Amino acid sequence: MWGYRTRDVARLLGVTEAQVRAWVRAGLVKGRRGRRGELCFGFQDLVLLRAAAGLAAARLPARRLRRALSRLREQLPEGHALASVAIHADGDRVVVSDGRSRWQPDSGQALFDFEVREVASRVAPLSRRPSADLDAAGWYAWGRDLEDGAPERAREAYRHALRLDPSHAAAHLNLGRLLHEAGDAAAAEGEYRRALEARPRDPIALFNLGVALGDQGRLEEAVEAYCGALEADPAMVDAHHNAARLCERLGRRDAAFRHLRAVRRLAVPPAGPG
Repeated sequence: MWGYRTRDVARLLGVTEAQVRAWVRAGLVKGRRGRRGELCFGFQDLVLLRAAAGLAAARLPARRLRRALSRLREQLPEGHALASVAIHADGDRVVVSDGRSRWQPDSGQALFDFEVREVASRVAPLSRRPSADLDAAGWYAWGRDLEDGAPERAREAYRHALRLDPSHAAAHLNLGRLLHEAGDAAAAEGEYRRALEARPRDPIALFNLGVALGDQGRLEEAVEAYCGALEADPAMVDAHHNAARLCERLGRRDAAFRHLRAVRRLAVPPAGPG
């Protein structure tokens, strides 16, 4: 079975199963249906439901709660997981922050302050292996859902996906990133290279390969990987920046200067019509 059942969610959040179902009816989360028709929820659903429980405990009116949280996903910056933000009260406003920016999904009175990141550690013990008949895409989706709260289990899920489909480039890429974050640059390098076997000109895989090679002290190879990423995506500022730094260390100052000039050019927006 995929995900967490309604009773698991209710026990975790300290609410009733009826309240969880009410939030589903209100459209805060959709969940999925299991084989027997039971509702199941993914990790990001749990994060949003945890926010709903916190707001409800602060006696935020139900209509305001639904409005604030239904807009939260729309207002979250692209690429940010819900577990990466903090939700708190600022006077009579609900404010969301990710460490760099703060925004208000909706107005409302609330008296709480919690990090939704805490859900990651709390839901991990509830995670269980999905049914063995998942295909590679299903294991990949399961891995993505577990990354914030259970990275070891996410790695396991990606490995399941790759046993079923060794050419699944995204699974190789994500597994490599998790291995890299865990400090194993050599293992990450292998996954990035296998991702590139499936997608030879993938700029993200090439960029990540450059970082892994650089972390192993293989600077020339790292520069080559960054240059490959730039051939695939000439506007990748971080690749220019990293290549410039390594070229400087290698004594290739002309090349470093070219990359730095590209960084400056790409960082300055084109002038509008005069």
